[in-house]
Amino acid sequence: MPGTVCGTNYPLSICFIVVNEFCERFSYYGMKAVLTLYFVQYLHWDKDLSTAVYHAFSSLCYFTPIMGAIIADSWLGKFRTIIYLSIVYVIGHVVKSVGAIPTVGSSDMHIALSMIGLIMIAFGTGGIKPCVAAFGGDQFEEEHGKERQKFFSVFYMSINAGSLMSTIITPILRSDVQCFGGDCYALAFGVPAALMVVALVVFIGGSGMYKRNPPQGNVLLEVCKCIGYAISKRWKRSKHEEKKKHWLDWAEDKYSKRLIQEIKMVLRVLVLYIPLPMFWALFDQQASSAELDFDIGWNNTNLKCVQMFNETTANSLIVYSEGGWSAGGGDSIAVTKMEDVLANNIHVAWQLPQYVLMTAGEVMFSITGLEFSYSQSPANMKSVLQAGWLLTVAFGNIIVLIVAEGAGLEQWIEFLLFAGLLLAVFVIFSIMAHFYTYVNPEELDKVYLDDSKYAARDGKKRRPSDSLQMNKPDKSTKL
Repeated sequence: MPGTVCGTNYPLSICFIVVNEFCERFSYYGMKAVLTLYFVQYLHWDKDLSTAVYHAFSSLCYFTPIMGAIIADSWLGKFRTIIYLSIVYVIGHVVKSVGAIPTVGSSDMHIALSMIGLIMIAFGTGGIKPCVAAFGGDQFEEEHGKERQKFFSVFYMSINAGSLMSTIITPILRSDVQCFGGDCYALAFGVPAALMVVALVVFIGGSGMYKRNPPQGNVLLEVCKCIGYAISKRWKRSKHEEKKKHWLDWAEDKYSKRLIQEIKMVLRVLVLYIPLPMFWALFDQQASSAELDFDIGWNNTNLKCVQMFNETTANSLIVYSEGGWSAGGGDSIAVTKMEDVLANNIHVAWQLPQYVLMTAGEVMFSITGLEFSYSQSPANMKSVLQAGWLLTVAFGNIIVLIVAEGAGLEQWIEFLLFAGLLLAVFVIFSIMAHFYTYVNPEELDKVYLDDSKYAARDGKKRRPSDSLQMNKPDKSTKL
């Protein structure tokens, strides 16, 4: 019997899962913190190419969770999927770090190693994303639902703690530590690699305490076949045939009622997720820029300088004359005048309320989404629905790229557009959530537990009254 934390209802195994998540998020965000600078300064790519590769990598990290979910729920199970893909994750980090060593091959070799490393990292981090959260939820007994809800809060806190520390520490390692005659990108990428190794070791360390639910075959393939059969049967139905309450019920003659009920559960939640990418489109909108306007005194001559900054990159201001800049000699460079740009003549403290509100919204949104995705999914599709939740982030970033790159709007217009769209989504989602009825997946086991025995005893395939009870929300997480 697995132990508990200090005599509470929290299983001891979740400690290993939370620490693993902290180290993994440190690893991921620490690497991303210097990734754009690495492209620009080390690989000497231009800004457009660097930004495109960065966003492509970020999007891939949120599309690959569906792959990890399918592997976990259909073949390997969550535990082995996390271990195997974590190994891929570690190898990707190592390859990425080696690619940042100047003495290793030519620039083409550095680019090749970097791209191979990033692809492996994307498959590793994306593959384990839905599995770790669902695996943590699996450690709790059903009667400990409140404890499980609090676990998801602690789990998300570990995500933010790891990302916060890594985004502070990794850039310092890059700039303050010199190696190979310049900024030490190899160390900046190597430390996240080491943290990912720690994450893997910690997770394996708790292997004797985990509660593991075995995979139940190729569930997704069965789901697709069932949906396809139901659509085909409904399309070809005769006018004289009796109508069904739900279009999936047309598959009852070939597929079990339990599978059909599970598909209904998943589809209802996925439909509810359709408007949610707009939240991430607004939250992840970071395409703001600032303009610095000043005069420089150089040999009794005033030089005008206007520098544009983009907050997605870090910039160093180097002041120089038209004839060039020299670090030696008796000449000196001094900024003689600074002028505030009128458009940005606002104290930075005025932005604090916005950040507080956005952070509070993101915390409530994300934690609720994680717990809701777990609690409203059948046991054999926990990871799949977690992946569906993560896909909302991927589609949100795609919306940003389409609007930001394609529309060519001014920044303030973009912000107003996204805010207006999110307000509309809020109204739509509120209506959808009002009509959503909560489901207890454990009812599936109670309803269909004795199906085979009943069929053998009475010669029937299934009880005619089999149905899953749907209830209004009680004390569980509310939408």
